[in-house]
Amino acid sequence: MQHATIAPDPFEFLGSDGEVATIIRRFDWSATPLGPVERWTPNLRAATALLLQSPVPIVMLWGEDGVMIYNDAYSGFAGYRHPALFGSKVREGWAEIADFNDNVMKVGLSGGTLAYKDQELTLHRRGVPEQVWMDLDYSPVPDEHGKPAGVIAIVVETTERVLAERRNREESQRLKKLFEQAPTFMAMVSGREHRFEMINPEYRKLIGHRDVDGRPAADALPEVVDQGYVALLDQVFESGEAIRRISERIMLKRAEDGALEERFVDFVFQPIRDENGGVTSIFIQGSDVTERVRAENHQRLLINELNHRVKNTLASIQSIVSQTLRGVQTKEEASTAISNRILALSRAHNVLTDENWDGADLRKMVENSLEAFQHEGRCAITVSGPPLRLGPHAALSIALALHELATNAVKYGALSSPSGSVDVKWAVNRDAVFELTWTERGGPIVMRGERLGFGSRLLLKVLPLELRGTADIDYDPQGVVFKLTSSVEAVSDRSSSSEV
Repeated sequence: MQHATIAPDPFEFLGSDGEVATIIRRFDWSATPLGPVERWTPNLRAATALLLQSPVPIVMLWGEDGVMIYNDAYSGFAGYRHPALFGSKVREGWAEIADFNDNVMKVGLSGGTLAYKDQELTLHRRGVPEQVWMDLDYSPVPDEHGKPAGVIAIVVETTERVLAERRNREESQRLKKLFEQAPTFMAMVSGREHRFEMINPEYRKLIGHRDVDGRPAADALPEVVDQGYVALLDQVFESGEAIRRISERIMLKRAEDGALEERFVDFVFQPIRDENGGVTSIFIQGSDVTERVRAENHQRLLINELNHRVKNTLASIQSIVSQTLRGVQTKEEASTAISNRILALSRAHNVLTDENWDGADLRKMVENSLEAFQHEGRCAITVSGPPLRLGPHAALSIALALHELATNAVKYGALSSPSGSVDVKWAVNRDAVFELTWTERGGPIVMRGERLGFGSRLLLKVLPLELRGTADIDYDPQGVVFKLTSSVEAVSDRSSSSEV
């Protein structure tokens, strides 16, 4: 009895039952330059079996035409081109990159190798052009004589990673741009030493344009250590709790000379955590509010100064009223005198207000105080003297004194006569001694009064005391002469603690 002979399986060398192995079994290889499988060389069979076992996408390009054989992993990469790529010539199979593959075949069949990292190509895997990135490694496959008979390509698509990295870079660039363009100062410090990783232009400006990149905070900004700012960073790093400060004073080195400069800042130290919740970095963000704080302090100073001036003015008015009432006989006389003296004080206030109470020009103050006493049609009062700046305190005192002198001149002296005149002049000598003189001429013969009124007391007692000087009235029959002697320091309100 004879047993039927079972023909050997020509595809036994595949050693695989996957999708691609099934396609290879059913494919008509006789229609390709490779010919029937039965005539394949051992090297071709071995290379085919080897790539089928690999989980990595591999394609083999056999012969000068680069006939394509690939594994299951590569079929996923091929997209809609699978399974039509099987047995096709690589130049035709991937027509859109024919030139690229021509070079691959030329190098590979010459025994060379090629390697590409994140190689960008445009493929038609799904019917439309698609940009892809791949890691490609090409090596020659030898025949039984050791000569290159084909090229094997390991293909790892990196499109997703490349696009993700690109998105990350773009986002990083966007954040960096926002970081650099931010109107507030920003910095990032990392680790327990608080090394500077990033700083924006506003932060660099704040610290005097010093190079702090990569340096620990204590080393880069040594002046802030004793001020407690590094300790605050330590606290945030250890506790994981943000710290905020408003209008915080800090002394920082100036860029020009390295001298310490006072600044005020609003800031927050914000901890940055890793995926496990541990603090890895601290984000510093804030604003230089020095000008705002100084403006607020100046405003408080102005308010305090205003309160001080109001109290002084009220005290002056109270003194004017009480002193005036002692020397008048009627209510009408008292009302007129008080009103005129308060108006004189008001005119002096106006001059000082125009100068923000920083002081006043002596000539302007004198002319303003005496403007109401000038005779219409002629210059009855002349004013002369060098430029001199009065302090607010001295300006008010001299303005009131001039008012009393002019009022007295209108009632009894030179300004009561159509031909009378007053000469007001001042001078400053080499020793910075200030001298102001009031001289009347052309009025009635002067008679010295026995009673010392408000005006006399102001001129001879109060004014010298206020200006730390001396005063004298000469009742010359030809006209009253008043002389005030003080110092430039006193009339400039320097080192003065007196109040009007």
